[in-house]
Amino acid sequence: MQKRPVKPNGEIERKLWNEGYGLVIGLDEVGRGPLAGPVCAGGVLITDETQLVDGVWDSKKLTEKARNELSKEICARSAGWAVGMVDSADIDNVGIARAVQIAMSYVVSSIEEKIGKKADILIVDGAQVREIEGYENQRFAKGDMLHYSIAAGSIVAKVARDNLMKSISSKYPEYGFDSHVGYGTKQHREALYEIGPCKIHRFTFKPVSELVKKATYGQKKAWSYWGELGL
Repeated sequence: MQKRPVKPNGEIERKLWNEGYGLVIGLDEVGRGPLAGPVCAGGVLITDETQLVDGVWDSKKLTEKARNELSKEICARSAGWAVGMVDSADIDNVGIARAVQIAMSYVVSSIEEKIGKKADILIVDGAQVREIEGYENQRFAKGDMLHYSIAAGSIVAKVARDNLMKSISSKYPEYGFDSHVGYGTKQHREALYEIGPCKIHRFTFKPVSELVKKATYGQKKAWSYWGELGL
C-alpha cells in the first residue's frame, strides 16, 4: 500500500500553547542555494486553530498557482506574518548561514512590531540553522513538511522571492530570472558563460566564483568549461 504524504499540521503549535507558549512564530527560508538574488526568510504566527489554512504544505511541493493563492490566505488569516531578505552582496560579505540568520531575525522583529508583543518561542526549519539570539529556538529537520507555521512561512517567503526575481528579470532579461529565479539551471549557466555575472549574482558561490577567476565567459567553450567543474 502506498503511503499517504505527510502534511504539515498544527500539532506542535497546540503542544506549545498548552505548555504556556502563547506566541509561537514559525520560520523558514528560501533561496539558500541559487547563484543569484537574495535569500528570503518567511515567518508566520498563529494563535488559535481557526487561523490554519487548508492546503498548506512545503512550498517546493506546491504549484505556483497554489502557492500564490495560499500566500494570500495565510497573510489574511494569520495573527502575524513577515518576510525578510538579505541581498547577494551581503550574502557574499557575511556568508549564507549568517545571511539566513539575519533575514529570520528581521522577520521576528517585524512580526513583533505588528503585534506589539515579544514572541515566546521560535520554531525553525533546519536542524543546522543558526539560532536567533534572545529567544528559545526549536529547530526541526524537514520542519516545512511537518509543522504548519513553518510551512506557511516557506510559502510566503517563496512567493515574495519569486515575485522579486521576476521583477528583476526585466532589468536583466538575458539571464532568464523570470523562469529559474536564480537557481543554477542549464539556461542560467549558459547565460553566465556567454555574458558573465551581473550585479545580483553571488560572487562567492561556485560556479560564479570560478567563472570570474578564470574569466572565460564569452569564449564559446561553455560546455567543456562547465565539464571541468563537474557540472
